[in-house]
Amino acid sequence: MNRFLYVCVFMICAGCSQSSMEKHQGSRDNVINIRAEVKEIMTDDALIGSYAHLYILGEYLIIADLRSSEQVIHIFDKRTLHYLLSAVNKGLGPGELANMGPIGVDEAQRRLYVSDFGKYKVFDYQIDSLIANPDSYIPKEKIKMNENLFPLDFTYFNDTLSIGVILEPIGNADYKPIVGKWNMLTGEIKLMQYEHPKITKRKRIEFAVSMEHGIYVECYSTYDLMSICSLDGELKYNIYGRKWDNYLSNTRHYGAVAICGDKIVALYSGEQEYTHTDKGEIFVAYPSKFHVFDLNGDYIKTLDTGYKISGLCYDKENKRMLMNLNDEMQFAYFDIGKYL
Repeated sequence: MNRFLYVCVFMICAGCSQSSMEKHQGSRDNVINIRAEVKEIMTDDALIGSYAHLYILGEYLIIADLRSSEQVIHIFDKRTLHYLLSAVNKGLGPGELANMGPIGVDEAQRRLYVSDFGKYKVFDYQIDSLIANPDSYIPKEKIKMNENLFPLDFTYFNDTLSIGVILEPIGNADYKPIVGKWNMLTGEIKLMQYEHPKITKRKRIEFAVSMEHGIYVECYSTYDLMSICSLDGELKYNIYGRKWDNYLSNTRHYGAVAICGDKIVALYSGEQEYTHTDKGEIFVAYPSKFHVFDLNGDYIKTLDTGYKISGLCYDKENKRMLMNLNDEMQFAYFDIGKYL
């Protein structure tokens, strides 16, 4: 248990073709139990569903409630983690969101670019104006989305460059996620060139990107694999876990991932995705552990929270890991800085 073999292959050297160089990292058992360090984020009067995403914008923590039937954006003070207000109703009317998707954060202009899969548009919310007028704010339309090729998740850098996971339909009501570049001015999407040659079925990934370090990371939920690529879509490393197999199984591997300074921090389960009991109960294998790697994919340590985690968000300024839980607490955090 908690022992992992990470082997890095397919290293791309600058100016060189793909190499067969491998890094054999051996078994890893550097597990730190941090359950006692996990602290609850109180939501007060805000009613937030279990399917929520967390974002940081300036001095605020934004919790987006994707399945809410009422207000869908909840705003907290990032430093104190106190609830401030809720805004943006669900619906088809002006200023409402029909089916909220991922949010891009524009730190420079203090804006949220909120996608709507119901209207197939991205809307522009200026955070200060939204907070000042939560009941009457009407956003601008940022861009119309392509109904056949659109982002499941994305990180905004500027109007001509967002990088995210693009959903590409592949027939029979299925899709394939591919990391790509998205130009919000023109709507153009360019898919990254690298795809793992042995993964042909039910590719499902989580993603993180760092402009500072010039990389993006793909973590596979259906395979024990993490890939690190350049921002041009060239493979740098594939990191295979102890349970790597290119045949699809019922095991849940990676969850969400973040690049925290010069470390890659990824949720990991390694358990069966669904567990059935004699009483007919079904348990989903939410990860409770964070694997910490360096930027080359070399394993460093594991942080075990003891809680079931469905999502994360890294607060760079306060060096906190903010989490959405499927457990006795709904939202929580811990100070991750000392472990990086």
